[in-house]
Amino acid sequence: MKALSYAKALVFLLCLGPLARLIALGLMEELGANPIEVVTRSTGTWAMVFLWIALAVTPLRHWTGWHVLLDVRRMIGLFSAFYALLHLTTYLWLDQFFDWVAIGHDILKRPFITLGMGAIVLMLPLAITSTDRMVRALGARRWVALHKLTYAAAVLAACHYLWLVKRDLSQPLIYAVVLLLLLLARLPLYLKRRARRSPARRAGAAAGSTVRPATRPVA
Repeated sequence: MKALSYAKALVFLLCLGPLARLIALGLMEELGANPIEVVTRSTGTWAMVFLWIALAVTPLRHWTGWHVLLDVRRMIGLFSAFYALLHLTTYLWLDQFFDWVAIGHDILKRPFITLGMGAIVLMLPLAITSTDRMVRALGARRWVALHKLTYAAAVLAACHYLWLVKRDLSQPLIYAVVLLLLLLARLPLYLKRRARRSPARRAGAAAGSTVRPATRPVA
């Protein structure tokens, strides 16, 4: 139990590292000529990195048997949402000064912003329902179905990054390829679970088909 607490504390500190670095660079006035762009890109990148790490937990746990990974996955996912909100806030506040007309014009002119906002909108209910109380309130099946939005958020984030970059696409393509590999890595697990459920469903259907009413209703 102590080892798990230490692991969670270490992951928490590591996840705070990118924010601490930005604050330190800001205090030392070393964010470059365009600090707003640096903060915007850094927070967006780390939101994607933590989301990708959260998606990697299930395959890694399956391959390695390290069940402790499940205990830190929620924290990593929450930090992804945290950096995504910082990314959005930087754009709305420091870049656009909450000028909603300009923001609306920007969305129409640059659709990649719409994709990014869509990813963040999908991540918000995931963060809100991440507590044990929300899991109990929703029920395990509905909670799992809701959290499949993670995949859609990740795809939108990758498309947002690809559309954002105009010249050197090497880095956004790396993120897109890694996401594709992560999704493919989950495919065998999905097929295995589906194969496990199929006999139970067939057995349930067969049991249901053997039940006949004692008398037929009169027409």
